[in-house]
Amino acid sequence: MGVVIALAIETATTACSIGLVDGSRREARLLASDRRHVEVLAPGIQALLADCSLRASDLERVVVDRGPGLFTGLRVGLATALALADATGAGLVGVTSLELLAHGAHGDGVRGRFVAVVDGRRGEVFTQSFELGDEVAALGAAAVERPRDVVIAWATNGVRVTFAGDGVARYASDFDAVPNGTVHPLLVPPVLAALELAGREPGPVAPLYLREADAVANFVTRDGA
Repeated sequence: MGVVIALAIETATTACSIGLVDGSRREARLLASDRRHVEVLAPGIQALLADCSLRASDLERVVVDRGPGLFTGLRVGLATALALADATGAGLVGVTSLELLAHGAHGDGVRGRFVAVVDGRRGEVFTQSFELGDEVAALGAAAVERPRDVVIAWATNGVRVTFAGDGVARYASDFDAVPNGTVHPLLVPPVLAALELAGREPGPVAPLYLREADAVANFVTRDGA
């Protein structure tokens, strides 16, 4: 039987978003776009559940973006998801910011080679390549790279490619210069895409930092119900 009621939490970037699916009803809310994740996340979840006439105990899945992205945002989202899943018995499902960008672009009609680019600060970006066809297929692992290296690699291989993510926006002049590239306007991982993945099997969820300095504060959440 498929998942009926699921909550999605997206805090990997400067935006803090939540989404809810309840049968045929789907709703997404942007709670903040200025990194106020700690202040707005818990009250936002309470308000969304109340507006949908649901209780936390009604949830069957909690889906959370585990990164890569902003360190503080990831910790807030993961800690909230873990607490909610523990309190309600809902299964916990982890997704990545990069695959959410790919699924979001796929839902927007993008096809062919796609590269998700999340701003990693420190002059770096988190990237992953996908092939968008009938389904979304990852072509390799997520990596941390310098924007100019990403641009040079794609500008010289001749493959037509679409880029999306806040990392593209931050280094727009570089990515706009790729002659065989197109920039899709999707900036942050869409929470509705996370809801589409709520049917995955629950399991252990760990933050995806990619950089050793970030991983010092790594923690692993419980396995899913």
